[in-house]
Amino acid sequence: MEFVAGFVVLVLIAALFEYRFRNSDYLIVYEDKTGLATRKGRLYPRHFSLPIRRTTHSLQLIVEATAKGNLELRVKLGLTVAASPDNLATLIRVGGWNADAVVRAAKDLEAFFLGIVKAYTEQFGIEDLSSEKIHEHLNQKVPACKTSFGLDVISLTLLSFEPVNPQISEALRQQEHARILEQTEQLNQKARVAAAKAKLKADEEIALLENELELKKYNLKKSQLERESSLSDIRVDEELKQNRKKLEFDKEELDVLRSSPELLMLTPQAARLAEASQGLKNARTIVSLSPQDLSQGSELLGTLQKILLSAIESYRTEAKKAKTKRPVE
Repeated sequence: MEFVAGFVVLVLIAALFEYRFRNSDYLIVYEDKTGLATRKGRLYPRHFSLPIRRTTHSLQLIVEATAKGNLELRVKLGLTVAASPDNLATLIRVGGWNADAVVRAAKDLEAFFLGIVKAYTEQFGIEDLSSEKIHEHLNQKVPACKTSFGLDVISLTLLSFEPVNPQISEALRQQEHARILEQTEQLNQKARVAAAKAKLKADEEIALLENELELKKYNLKKSQLERESSLSDIRVDEELKQNRKKLEFDKEELDVLRSSPELLMLTPQAARLAEASQGLKNARTIVSLSPQDLSQGSELLGTLQKILLSAIESYRTEAKKAKTKRPVE
């Protein structure tokens, strides 16, 4: 009985010594028949398992590279990596069966990016290189980190890129300054051209609208003139009708006066002539037909005299004709 109790105590002590609780920020790696796998339980045997931190590991890499012409460059990179759960075998192969496998694999990753940067910069002149080009080239190599080092690259940042020689750095800055000014001037000119095109288009549209407005005004004025012309024609026709009636009336009146000249004395024209004769110097009366007085009158009085004499003569002639016809009857 005591033996059994002692054995149980030994087993418990061995279990407490061997087994550990898994933290949530660790991957517990162990080896099975198919290769490497991760434990999902809370307890794991520490001598048969490898705890690998799942947290990220950051590092800064300074690359001393050269461009064409053996011009020295300094490139600073910032890397953040973490263990890749899908490539644990590769991570163990690079970093070893060690809790610091991620750190060790990251050192090899530094050498990998160091070679990539140097190989890339040596292909171009220093004026052809830029931070954007180098960063884009490095991003193309990031997927290979999983299969080659068992690491996931969380972020890759190019911190700086500059020549070692300060004179070359100043020359590049001046070139960049000139390029920016040139681009700014080109943009300004393009903006001016765009503004001129917009103004020209607006002027064309305004001209078209003004032309349409003038055409509408012309059509309205034409319609108004046509209406006025129609009204004028109607007015002229009415005046012609009235004038014809007046002419017919005057013709009838002339016929009456021609047949009876003595009626001229009753016309308004004769009355006006008589009134006008009253204003003549030494005028006595309109019925005074004395040749001595008429010789001192005006032409207006002479005209009236002729009319009256003509009427009297016509009256006498008609009277004589009437007398000659009576005996015959």
